Amino acid sequence: MTDTTQTATHGVNLTEVAADKVRSLLESEGRDDLRLRVAVQPGGCSGLIYQLYFDERLLDGDALRDYDGVEVVVDKMSVPYLEGATIDFADTIEKQGFTIDNPNAGSACACGGSFS
Repeated sequence: MTDTTQTATHGVNLTEVAADKVRSLLESEGRDDLRLRVAVQPGGCSGLIYQLYFDERLLDGDALRDYDGVEVVVDKMSVPYLEGATIDFADTIEKQGFTIDNPNAGSACACGGSFS
């Protein structure tokens, strides 16, 4: 009997700037076993919130995509909400941090942290 388990892929895009930032954060942590996990959870003033964090686990049903050595993983429940979304990193006087441009978000709150 052969194992035919394959890891699914997802439609989340990671810009080169964001990939470089993730790579530098992982290097500063001295870790090469972590992935960037992107998830959608209930909450926030618009109904759903984004979560971005480093995770060493790969769970059943996770979708994985590699961006030149930076692995981005999305759980199977979040994949439809994040299809076509782009993760970028801003470093300006006005804003610093990861941003998510999501074409699936019908509306978002003023703070940009949640959507519906």
